[in-house]
Amino acid sequence: MSPLPLPVRIAAGLVATAVEQARDLPRLVVEFPVTAVSQALQASMRMQQKVTELAIKGDRALGTLRPVEERPSWATFDDEDDDERVARNGAVTELRRTSRPEPDTIVETVVEAVVEPEAPAAEDVVTGPNVLPDYASMTIPQLRGRLRHLTVEELRSLLAWETARGNRPPYVTMLSNRITTVTEA
Repeated sequence: MSPLPLPVRIAAGLVATAVEQARDLPRLVVEFPVTAVSQALQASMRMQQKVTELAIKGDRALGTLRPVEERPSWATFDDEDDDERVARNGAVTELRRTSRPEPDTIVETVVEAVVEPEAPAAEDVVTGPNVLPDYASMTIPQLRGRLRHLTVEELRSLLAWETARGNRPPYVTMLSNRITTVTEA
């Protein structure tokens, strides 16, 4: 038997494929909505990924133009007390303003604390006060974790040391707030 010409064989292949597709048509009709939804979701997710990638690149570009907060207001840490979180987030801050000492009293307290300690040794200036010897090298989160365990006198000593040397606003604020929290408790 001689082989049939190529166009006839191609035509037969097309007919066989059409018959197979016709048999699968009921299944494909049922699966079509699921397939369409799946493909739409995939396209949506790809678009979201692209948008997110662009936002990240934009954040990096803008990050070079503006300074980053040392600690965003929404950030919380596991080692914080609930009272500290509430006070920092402002829920109690308004209530505390009426009970806080007047600015003159705060200045007097700091001046008294500065006058009370002895003159610092040379290594004290570099490393920190005796209360927390490694204080000078601590970051804000590290300091926050240690403040809960200090007494009011130790906190005042740290505040005096900070105001006499570095006078870094975030550290002064954190120490002042902690002193207020401990004295009001």
